[in-house]
Amino acid sequence: MIINPTVTDLLKIFNNRYELVIVTAKRARQIAAGSNPLVTVNERSAVTIAANEIAEGKVVKC
Repeated sequence: MIINPTVTDLLKIFNNRYELVIVTAKRARQIAAGSNPLVTVNERSAVTIAANEIAEGKVVKC
């Protein structure tokens, strides 16, 4: 199973692994609570959707 985007790809956006985890988890919680995804992907996992949003530049750190 290939996971896309990879953590290596996402770390090009966020230099800090912990910051990446926090932002991804926060956005995944929002999606799980009913927030509309900002990207169209054929995936049901909130974490994968959040990772794709970050990879496409739709979610930025605060």
